[in-house]
Amino acid sequence: MHETNHASMFNVNVCSEIGDLECVIVHTPGQEVEKMTPESAKRALYSDILNLSVAHEEYYHFKAILSKKAKTFEVKTLLTEVLADEQLKENLLNRICKDEGVPRLAKFLIPFDAGEVANQLIEGVELRRDNLTKYLSDERYSLYPLHNFFFTRDSSMSIFNNVLIGKMASNVRHRESVIMETIFNHHPGFQANTYNPYNDMPPEMNNNIKIEGGDVLVARDDVLVVGTGMRTSTQGVDYIIETMKKSKLGLSHILVQELPDAPESFIHLDMVFTFLDRNYCMVYEPLIMTHNRFRTIHIEIDNGKVKSINTVPGLLQALAKLGFDLNPVKCGSGDLWQQEREQWHSGANFLALSPGVIVGYERNVHTLEELDKHGFQIIRSENIINNKVPFPDKKSVITLPGSELARGGGGARCMSMPVRRKSIDW
Repeated sequence: MHETNHASMFNVNVCSEIGDLECVIVHTPGQEVEKMTPESAKRALYSDILNLSVAHEEYYHFKAILSKKAKTFEVKTLLTEVLADEQLKENLLNRICKDEGVPRLAKFLIPFDAGEVANQLIEGVELRRDNLTKYLSDERYSLYPLHNFFFTRDSSMSIFNNVLIGKMASNVRHRESVIMETIFNHHPGFQANTYNPYNDMPPEMNNNIKIEGGDVLVARDDVLVVGTGMRTSTQGVDYIIETMKKSKLGLSHILVQELPDAPESFIHLDMVFTFLDRNYCMVYEPLIMTHNRFRTIHIEIDNGKVKSINTVPGLLQALAKLGFDLNPVKCGSGDLWQQEREQWHSGANFLALSPGVIVGYERNVHTLEELDKHGFQIIRSENIINNKVPFPDKKSVITLPGSELARGGGGARCMSMPVRRKSIDW
C-alpha cells in the first residue's frame, strides 16, 4: 500500500470522472461500523447493521486495487498527521465539541495524543456517566461514531483544482466535512482552494444548502452534472454556481438532474448514473432513459454570469448536445425487476480508474453481463491482487466482493474521494 510522503505535494486537479486516477483518499471501515446497533441504524442513515470483519475483508480488495493504480491516502492517517500541531488539535476539538453541543468535552480530549484524538473523532467518544443526568441518559456517546465515513465521496469533492466541502443533509455527518476541510486546509501533502458553504454563507441561507459528493460529477473541464434530491438541494446547486463563477473563467455548463425522494437507493445521482469511458456511461434506465416527471435542467455560465437556465429533454440528450457521444449500459440489463434489485445494491455505481477501466461489485451479475455485451472484460479483483492477471489497460470491469459493503448503501465511487486525475484528450 502507498504511504504518505511529505516530499511530494499533490495539487488537486480533477477535470473528469474517467481520467487516469493518480491520487485518492479513502477510509477503511473501522470500529465505528461495529458500534452501530439496530436502534441507532436509522439515525446513522442505515437500513441495516454491517458485519465489520466481512466488510473489512471486502474493503481490503477495494483499497488494494486502488493502490495498484494511484497514491492512496487514509483519512485517519492524514488527520493524525495534521493533529500533531497542538494548537490546531485544540482548535479543532473546541470547534467540533461546540458544534455538537458538548463544549466541555474538548478539555477532556485535548491531552490525548494525535492518533488517539483521530480515533475518538471517527470512532466516537463514549459518554462519561459522571453526573446523574448522564448516568440516567439512554445515550451511549457524547460524540457519535462516524458510521458513514468510509463513503469518503460525500464530505468533500474535487472540482477542477478546488475542493468543495460538503454541506451534509444530516447533522450526523457534519463532523466528516469538518475533518476533511481540516485536512485540505492544513496537511502539507495537498494544495487546494477550499470552498465551504457552512463558512461562506449567512446562517439564514446556510440552513437550506445541502451538497453531497455523490451528487456531483465532473464530466469535463467545462461541464458539471449535479443531482438534486434527498441529499443535495437546489440551494446547494446555487452555491455551486456561485463557486464556479468565482473560481472558473470562460463558458461553463451545469446539468442538473432531479432525483426521486424514494426509494432510499436513489440517495445520490451516482446511484443511477456514472461515467465509464469517453463514450460509455452506466444508467438506471427507468430514471435516466424513460419519460418521467424528473426534470433535467441546463444552466449555462458565461464570464461569471448565468447566461441561461432551461429545462431540456433528458440527461443523455443534454450531454450529447455538449459533445458527449455516450453509449448507455443498463444497470440490471433489460428486466425491470433485475434493474430494481441491482440498482438497490449500487449496480449503477462504478468508479473509473482510467478511461474504460472501472470498478464495481461482483454481486450485480446482470449488470456485469450487460457490460460484457458492450466489450468490457470482467476481471475479479483477487486475480489482480494476487498478480494472476496484469492490471488492465483496456476496457475492463474489475469486480469486488460486496455482500456486506453494498448493504451500507454505496459502491466503489461512493467509497473514494479522487484528489487528482490525469487530463483527458477528448
